[in-house]
Amino acid sequence: MTPGELANYRDYLDHYREALERKCADLSPEQLATRSVPPSSMSLLGLVRHLARVEHFWFQRALVEVEADRIYDDGDAGFAVVEPTQEAADEAWAAWREQVAISNAWLDQQTDDTLGNVVTFRNGTETGSGRDILVHMIEEYARHCGHADLLRECIDGVTGE
Repeated sequence: MTPGELANYRDYLDHYREALERKCADLSPEQLATRSVPPSSMSLLGLVRHLARVEHFWFQRALVEVEADRIYDDGDAGFAVVEPTQEAADEAWAAWREQVAISNAWLDQQTDDTLGNVVTFRNGTETGSGRDILVHMIEEYARHCGHADLLRECIDGVTGE
């Protein structure tokens, strides 16, 4: 691990982002879109879409205050059943990678000292800091990588860390 608070958070976040990719590796679009346990709409592809949405919300809408509609605003936080097509899988991964790149660009501008800067979120009633959001993102990815591990095991028996 790299020393420093920001570097430590980034290491954890990168670890979980990479874990998500590993848990989805070498699966067909049909496998990626396989739902967990009805009535849940959770699938690996839904997790990719959801995490793109989460990256977009916290790093762009909350921290940078970009005026943009939420991505995957499907009433199910991106988990809604998606078509098991290569096009749907490619689109979800492209959206996720784009959001990760934008988030990383924001992180590249931060230092240990700026992580504590408090921002007021778009709704005007909530505040938080870059530190709060990074900890939340690590927690979000950790939880969903656990889901991804269970989904993958159901699909083909592969388990991960």
